[in-house]
Amino acid sequence: MNYLFLAFALVVGGDEQVKTASAADNKLIPELKVFEPMVGKTFRGEFADSTPEKPNHDVSKWERALNGKGVRILHSVNDGTYGGETMVMWDAKEKKIAFWYFTTAGFYTTGHIEMEGNTWTSIEKVAGNANGITEVNATSIISDDGTLQVSSKYLQNGNWVKGHEIKYLPSADAKVIFK
Repeated sequence: MNYLFLAFALVVGGDEQVKTASAADNKLIPELKVFEPMVGKTFRGEFADSTPEKPNHDVSKWERALNGKGVRILHSVNDGTYGGETMVMWDAKEKKIAFWYFTTAGFYTTGHIEMEGNTWTSIEKVAGNANGITEVNATSIISDDGTLQVSSKYLQNGNWVKGHEIKYLPSADAKVIFK
C-alpha cells in the first residue's frame, strides 16, 4: 500500500557548479538522510502477481520537500487506476520517522518507519478503507544496485493476510499518472 521511489537532469556547461547545486537540492535533514539516494528519482515495479494477461505495475516518484525536512512520494498503479501521495517527516517528539499516506480510493494511513541498515519497516494505521483493512506492515529493502524490494501484509477484518510484493527498478521514463 505504501509505496516509496526517482529522476535526475544533466546540464551542459559549468558541470561542477551544476553537480554541486543538484546535490544540494537532494539534501535532507540528518534523520531522513537514508532516503537521499532515492530523492529525485522515479521507480517502476511489477507486482509479484503480474502476468502478461493481467499486468500489474506501480510507479513512484520521490521528491525532497519542505526544505529537506520532508520527503514526498507520489505513486500510481496501472497508469492511474489507483494512486497516492505520502509525506515523510521526522517526528521530534516521538523520535521516529513518521508518514501520512493519502489515496485516490479515499482512505488514508498514518504510521512510522523503523530503520535498520538498508531495510526499513513501516507500521501504519488505516482509516476509511472500504475492504476492511485497518493496519499495514511493510518491509522495504534498498539494494546497493538501486533496486527496491517491498513486501507487505494487511490486517483485514481482524486477520493478517498477505499483501503485495513488488521489485522496483529506477526508471527515467516512467510517469506517475493520476486520472
